[in-house]
Amino acid sequence: MAGVSKGTVDRVLHNRGKVSATALEKINEVLNVINYEPNLIARNLKNTKIYRICVLLPDPKIDPYWLPCVNGIQEAMTEFKAYSIVIETHYFNPESTKSFLNTHETIISQSPDAVLIAPLFHKETLEIVKQYDELGIIVNTFNNQIEGESIKGFVGQDLYKSGRVAASLMNLILTEGHIAIIHIDESLKNALHMQEKEKGFRNYFDEKKIAGFSLTTLKLKHPNVETKFSAFLDENPNLKGIFITTSKAYQIASLLAPLKDKKIALIGYDLVEKNVNFLNQGLVHFLIHQNQKRQAYLGISTLVEHFLFRKDIPETILLPIDIINVENASFYVS
Repeated sequence: MAGVSKGTVDRVLHNRGKVSATALEKINEVLNVINYEPNLIARNLKNTKIYRICVLLPDPKIDPYWLPCVNGIQEAMTEFKAYSIVIETHYFNPESTKSFLNTHETIISQSPDAVLIAPLFHKETLEIVKQYDELGIIVNTFNNQIEGESIKGFVGQDLYKSGRVAASLMNLILTEGHIAIIHIDESLKNALHMQEKEKGFRNYFDEKKIAGFSLTTLKLKHPNVETKFSAFLDENPNLKGIFITTSKAYQIASLLAPLKDKKIALIGYDLVEKNVNFLNQGLVHFLIHQNQKRQAYLGISTLVEHFLFRKDIPETILLPIDIINVENASFYVS
């Protein structure tokens, strides 16, 4: 169509070798007319470069919240197994910053092209992201959002908004009373995700100027969860509601179960098996589903599509804030 050889067209399409101005103009005219787009799949089948993606993930044996993420990562591996992509998952203890940093060092030694991080520890994540950036390693995050110029993309929920959603649900259950915001097993100072949820929860009540509610923050940590919570209940006999910012609502529900005289509204996060059991028993009123499987899948797939098909990595992908109660839980639990 352009009246030139295939070799000349090839040099233009792949931007290699010299081409006369006349030939370049003719080829570009034809490309515009036919609205040419390269077949990226075919091009990448010929690509001999192997891309390595490492995932820095909390160990699901320690915290079952992360188990669906393993399934999401496996789903991405299956989808892209025909391509030159290696995806490896490295686990760290979600209760140990030392484990987080040691696992990071293992990943660094493997010189990956990209890393997907669940950034439980804010300060430490900022430190390791600097190292990845210096080495030219792309960083995606999921579940918890960390601000940083070196981070390419985030997949997760708006945690501030999810805190507001929890507050609005609590306000549907209660017209007044004392509410406890409970953080379990993580350092609140270094856990931005818990801070954002609490901010959203408190802001809802502040903004609405709803009289008759009082809010208290309680931090609990293994192995003193039971004794400290029991003491808190004794000191606050009129407690009406509890908002738990992590996936461990079941720990509080199990302590409330024997107390038949206590009618306390309980809202937490995530469809871990123990939470769903207490939801079905009526001890947990609502769970907010964060769809961690989908988060991990998208965190991987956006990196893969960037390497294979030169797609831009979205700066932010926000997933819906799903509200689960006893009536619809079965649709989400497979």
